[in-house]
Amino acid sequence: MGQMKLETKVFSILKDKIQSIQTTEGAIYLVGPIKLPVNLYGETIEFKWYCWMNGEEVTDDYQQIIDNLSSQNLAEYQQSSVLVYGDFENSEDALIRMHSICHTGDIFGSKRCDCGYQLKESMKKVKEHGSGAIFYLANHEGRGIGLFSKAMAYLLQENGYDTVEANENLGFVNDSRNYDDAINVLQRLRSKPVTLITNNPLKLEALKSAGLHVSGRVPLWGDFSEYNEKYLQTKITKSGHLKEERTCSND
Repeated sequence: MGQMKLETKVFSILKDKIQSIQTTEGAIYLVGPIKLPVNLYGETIEFKWYCWMNGEEVTDDYQQIIDNLSSQNLAEYQQSSVLVYGDFENSEDALIRMHSICHTGDIFGSKRCDCGYQLKESMKKVKEHGSGAIFYLANHEGRGIGLFSKAMAYLLQENGYDTVEANENLGFVNDSRNYDDAINVLQRLRSKPVTLITNNPLKLEALKSAGLHVSGRVPLWGDFSEYNEKYLQTKITKSGHLKEERTCSND
């Protein structure tokens, strides 16, 4: 009886914080918002955090979702999440970033890329703008090749290959990232226009192709060093990243 009461109490707390988004392959289960105070350049900023996972089964029986958590070995798989700031649903314009997980840059502060810098700067821009969201996307490590493959790609880069050449010589395409799930979550959280923080035209194209109203783009270059000079130049010359320091319209 005690266990049943405990489970009932747990479900009463969680049930209104879970929602499902049906997809062509099943469903996305989104949990949140959760208060998340973040240390951003020495200042504590409170974001609202959501996390999601994919499931093949489509159900609104969230008790079943909770009951199955401990048997799904979720720690062995990555889940994506999103940090939301301000009145993201209702503000007239909001900044967003689709940020790919970067274990070396985001966690260790690696200077071989600019990912850690871009993550913190995006959070700062969103806070200063007053409304926005940072989508932190799992399964995007190394532009979609995974951490172990990225480690081997780094070894190739130390021997003269650029980022694109390293990925392709390991049997991967230059960029295999997919933004469909993040776009589905974005559409659930907000229907008004967004401004995208990016240098990558593929991200702009993904949002526009999904029918989202993208009102503009904010470039994000910085943290240049001897360690990432070739990496950043390859982004421009081979991956088509937009170098110009200006906001482009939705034309």
